[in-house]
Amino acid sequence: MEILRVEHLTKTYGEGENIVYALNDVSFSVEQGEFVAVVGPSGSGKSTLLHILGGVDRPTSGHVFMNGQDVYAQNEEQLAIFRRRQVGLIYQFYNLIPVLNVRENMTLPVLMDGRKVNEERLNDLVELLGLKDRVENLPNQLSGGQQQRVSIGRALMNAPAVVLADEPTGNLDSRNSQEIVELLKDSNRKYHQTLLMITHDENIALQADRIMKIEDGRITRDEVIRS
Repeated sequence: MEILRVEHLTKTYGEGENIVYALNDVSFSVEQGEFVAVVGPSGSGKSTLLHILGGVDRPTSGHVFMNGQDVYAQNEEQLAIFRRRQVGLIYQFYNLIPVLNVRENMTLPVLMDGRKVNEERLNDLVELLGLKDRVENLPNQLSGGQQQRVSIGRALMNAPAVVLADEPTGNLDSRNSQEIVELLKDSNRKYHQTLLMITHDENIALQADRIMKIEDGRITRDEVIRS
């Protein structure tokens, strides 16, 4: 089942002779439960694409449909709800709230949405992420790998339609990087979670179901490597 569709997505900066295309007429679709690695050189448009898919940055033109809903046909209030409920974002530098413990950081999106925490899902995620003995710890009491596990838990807590990960292993050593990728693959399998991940690491990209390469704002490769 198709969960994400992008049609003629374009993002420009400047105008006239000074116009710069961050994305240039990008179109693709993603099936529910797919794990897609997005690769390409720095400045190719990868992060711009993820920000637009996540409702963080509006496109200049084109459409993003998630679960059949035209994302940018919504007003700002509706878009804020969409970001909280439909998208899980994982960043390279964790972005945890320093004064909140593991449990509080993981459940923050649910509480901000005015909803009750699903304790069963929380416990399930804590177990999956190996954080059972760390739920009361603050971020500064955790290693980098553990902090990234918390950010994954936060992204998954609302059971989003799509998880978008922007270089989630970029700040970690090789051992922790592989552990984080394995956890994302586990969530992909266990929850049938759709995942789009930006990575510069070829070994990580090869673990995805599909590799999409972006160069100069255009898709130059879109290959399914396992089904």
